[in-house]
Amino acid sequence: MSLRIKALLVHLFTATGAVLAMLAMLAAVDRKWDLMFLWLVVALFVDGLDGPLARKYDVKHNWPTYDGQLLDLIIDYLTYVFIPAFALFKSDLLPGWTGWIAIIVITYGSVVYFVDTRMKTKDWSFAGFPACWNMFVLVMFALKPPEGVILAFVIALTIAMFTNLKFVHPTRTQRWHGVTLPVSIAWTFFAGWAAWVDFHAQSWAHWGLVVTSLYLTFAGIAQQLLPERASRA
Repeated sequence: MSLRIKALLVHLFTATGAVLAMLAMLAAVDRKWDLMFLWLVVALFVDGLDGPLARKYDVKHNWPTYDGQLLDLIIDYLTYVFIPAFALFKSDLLPGWTGWIAIIVITYGSVVYFVDTRMKTKDWSFAGFPACWNMFVLVMFALKPPEGVILAFVIALTIAMFTNLKFVHPTRTQRWHGVTLPVSIAWTFFAGWAAWVDFHAQSWAHWGLVVTSLYLTFAGIAQQLLPERASRA
């Protein structure tokens, strides 16, 4: 199989995220939150694989007529932002005016963030919170904190999108990569487990989500506070 065909297949693999987004949305409309998050976890898995594949097969060179980055951003907005915001609004986690505030700041702030050309840092981390609302909302469904806490987090993370705080990329940030990648895979596992048991309050997956979420949230900031030492000649 030629590199050109392999590059095309990578694009088509990325595009499956649109189908997964529709399946998640249909589940969300029926308030089947466990099924919705299972589809979103599958979409997250696809998103984690397509980037390394795109770089391996150099899709920009071997199939340049498709813009893989644009395709990825369209799907990411659906699966990372739009559908999770809908779920947060339609569930009982943020009733009334709190839900309206949440969906407005999430959708508006995220679409502005997605078009910011300064989204990535020199080490391929994210500059500011990378609008991973799918991950945040799933953790909120699992832990079910008070609505005031959820709203405070929504506002704080939205503000964090437009700061210089660094957030690690699961596959591209090289510093601490040996820890970040396994933690990211573990988060995906715990997320799927939590959704599979319909966010049962006694599930051990919730503890796994807390630990892995804390690492993914603060690892980049820790790297900023602890500059990497220059290697000796």
